[in-house]
Amino acid sequence: MNYQKSHNTFPRSSGVPQKNHRPQHTQRIQRVYVKVNSDFDATGMVTPRSITWTDGRVFPIETVTDFRPASSMESGHPGDCYTVIIHGEQKYLFFQRSHLVGNHCLGRWWVEVPES
Repeated sequence: MNYQKSHNTFPRSSGVPQKNHRPQHTQRIQRVYVKVNSDFDATGMVTPRSITWTDGRVFPIETVTDFRPASSMESGHPGDCYTVIIHGEQKYLFFQRSHLVGNHCLGRWWVEVPES
C-alpha cells in the first residue's frame, strides 16, 4: 500500500515511559482521545489492533512491543501504556481506565501529540 505522508502519517507522539519517568518536553503536549479496535483473549488480555484518528484515518498496529501500567498524572486514574509499531515507527498508546463502577465504559484510549 502506498501512503502519502500528508494524509496517512500518524501524528508524532511525545515519547513515553520509562518506569517512573516522565520525559521533559520543550513543547506543550496535548492528549488526543482516539478510537482503538482491539482483541480480548480468553484470559482478559487486551491487544490493540488499529487506531482510528479523529479525522477518520485508520492506522493498523503492526505489533505491540511493550505493555506497562501507567497512571494518568493529571487525573490520577489507573491506566496502561502500550508501545506499538505503526508504519515501522514506535508510538505510545495509552488506556485510561474508568473509575465509575458498574458503568459500561471500561475506559478511553489516547495518544500524546505536540500542540500545533
